[in-house]
Amino acid sequence: MKIILLSGGSGKRLWPLSNRNRAKQYLSVLQGPSGEKESMLQRMWRQLDEADLQEHTRIATCRQQVELLQRQIGDKAPLIIEPEQKDTFPAVALAAAYLYSIAGASLSETVIVMPVDAYVESDFFSCIRGLPKLSRESRSELLMVGTRPSCPSEQYGYIVPKASLLQDDEGLYERKVNTFKEKPYEAEANKLIQQGGLWNLGIYAFQLDFMITMLLERSLPIHYDELYKQYSKLPKASFEAEVTQKTASRSVVGYNGAWKDLGTWKSLSENIIFDQLGKGEVSEDSEESKLINELDIPISIIGLSNIIVAASPDGILVTSKNGGAALDAKLQSMNEQPKYEERRWGHSKIIDSVVLASGLHSVTRRVFIAEGQNLSYQLHFKRNETWTILSGEGVLILDEVYRAIGAGDAIMIPERSRHSIRAITDIELIEVQTGKIISEDDIIRLAVTWDEITNQSNMV
Repeated sequence: MKIILLSGGSGKRLWPLSNRNRAKQYLSVLQGPSGEKESMLQRMWRQLDEADLQEHTRIATCRQQVELLQRQIGDKAPLIIEPEQKDTFPAVALAAAYLYSIAGASLSETVIVMPVDAYVESDFFSCIRGLPKLSRESRSELLMVGTRPSCPSEQYGYIVPKASLLQDDEGLYERKVNTFKEKPYEAEANKLIQQGGLWNLGIYAFQLDFMITMLLERSLPIHYDELYKQYSKLPKASFEAEVTQKTASRSVVGYNGAWKDLGTWKSLSENIIFDQLGKGEVSEDSEESKLINELDIPISIIGLSNIIVAASPDGILVTSKNGGAALDAKLQSMNEQPKYEERRWGHSKIIDSVVLASGLHSVTRRVFIAEGQNLSYQLHFKRNETWTILSGEGVLILDEVYRAIGAGDAIMIPERSRHSIRAITDIELIEVQTGKIISEDDIIRLAVTWDEITNQSNMV
């Protein structure tokens, strides 16, 4: 059994806390077993460890999220890295090529694909353990997992089995699939439920040969390195659209335990035990209201019930918990440049962005570098930077010359100058970028770890 944990999506529906640089699965808003805050990723990775399934699991994620993922669960986590963020079908296809050509998995190996943002309890993993046996017995190309709907929601796909399912609360039952419908309108969803339809949990089991054959039929490489290079040829489409809906040989397994998708503010708020996180207050007469505030200014909720207020440098959201599809549609259509970013070394936020009278662009960021961490060794062709150290101590490398820095120091970094900084203690600094163009594309990274940097610059 090989488990592919999908953790590469952006999760815009949890704006303003999530953005394309900080996806929803990395938000530390859940409570861990000892009362500490943990993210969806950290919770799922911990549960896989407790179920002795971690060793069977690899995490599929995009290149842009690797640093943040490793910061949360460590750099030993086994990753399958996508060159760009697309959708679940390309992610699964690339993972299959990795298992076949890099991990050396047999074509008869059962592969289980599951999302990272499912909120489940320990009994869920007994279901996962039972899927390989059921997959072999079903003789279907694709095995799906469904659960009994609590309402006719438009957010899920619906699986209608050919025979009744979920009649008991014990054991796993497999049935052939009669109908699959991806995210129908509420009226149609209600009809599907009356026909015995189940919510699709986005969990699939199949033989590795199933996906490898699909790649060959599309004249795509089955070796990871080659498919990585040709990743742009894969359609930006969901696994449901490219595989589930097009596969005739399908079966479904019913899961009766607790399961929630934490992809919306409503579902997430139901699983946050605190009323307030960050500066501010929620008055006693504001029943079932939640405040999550990442800003330095206080926010108060007074006399308003069943609302969610979320604030970050990217914006402020005030919504009813029952905002529903209208809220989701609004958030999905937003395409604002993220102002807050979490990285391997710490975090940063944009505090000002203007076009000067000269026509030059200027971006001001507040940057935090954690003790023992460092920025990558990099250079820029189209901008100058000025760093002002607010607090902390560290080591600066500028064009192979290094020196100690501390609070009050100002550092000029001209275009094309190679530079990095390592924090001896936590460092906070203000960075002002000025240039004709200010873009992530104008970052040339020469080295990442401190050992790589010092070796490259012949330092000891």
